[in-house]
Amino acid sequence: MSSPVAKTAKSAKARKKDPKTAAKKDQPKRSIFWWIGVGPVLFARWGLRIAITFMIAMGLLTLGYTVINPPTTPYMLLEGQRLDNVRQEWRAFEEISPHVPRAIIAAEDANFCNHWGFDMNAIRDALEDGSGRGASTISQQTVKNVFLWHGRSWLRKALEATLTPVVEAAWTKRRILEIYMNVAEFDEGIFGIAAASKWYFGVDAKDLSPLQAAQLAVVLPNPKDRSAKRPTAFLQKRARRVLDGAATIRADGRSACIEG
Repeated sequence: MSSPVAKTAKSAKARKKDPKTAAKKDQPKRSIFWWIGVGPVLFARWGLRIAITFMIAMGLLTLGYTVINPPTTPYMLLEGQRLDNVRQEWRAFEEISPHVPRAIIAAEDANFCNHWGFDMNAIRDALEDGSGRGASTISQQTVKNVFLWHGRSWLRKALEATLTPVVEAAWTKRRILEIYMNVAEFDEGIFGIAAASKWYFGVDAKDLSPLQAAQLAVVLPNPKDRSAKRPTAFLQKRARRVLDGAATIRADGRSACIEG
């Protein structure tokens, strides 16, 4: 009877002679470039080409949307597939109650008329606060809604940060807010102020009262969980603050870029 030591040595010798085992050990580790069938230089070139093509396409769309109303958005298309249908009607700035843009500025971005797409003070305060609250401006939200997708990711934020100055340079503040009011989601499948005013209050967008405008504005941060039809005590209190804020920014000139 052979000893355990002899068996172990014999087994090791057999593994050493096994050509399959030796071949596996000799195989180099496969990199991502091997799996996709291109070298790193070619991969980088194609990545650069795709990025440049994307930015050119976004630039052309941005220029086009200075005079053409966006027919739809990527998020609207996705929600349309998920829900089978979405509601949206376009309204020109002049066909919307003047209380709406003021309420949205007061609720979402009080310094909208004074920044170039990024509110650096709000960003600094959010970083110092450390609570995770957002500091996105109306310009950034418009870029996200019109060109990109929803959800948290570094790629989307990077694209948003790249496209926001382009939009600010190409569109007026009034145009940015006009597009935002027409593509923002106010309830599940309800996009734009025209559809929202009918859905919630049964009136046309041009007939919204100051309080109704404030109630719609406070829905925007979380339209799937907030409702202007059944506002919680928190939303009612928030709407009253927005109502006061809308009057304040009109009086102190912070809504001057969208007036008249």
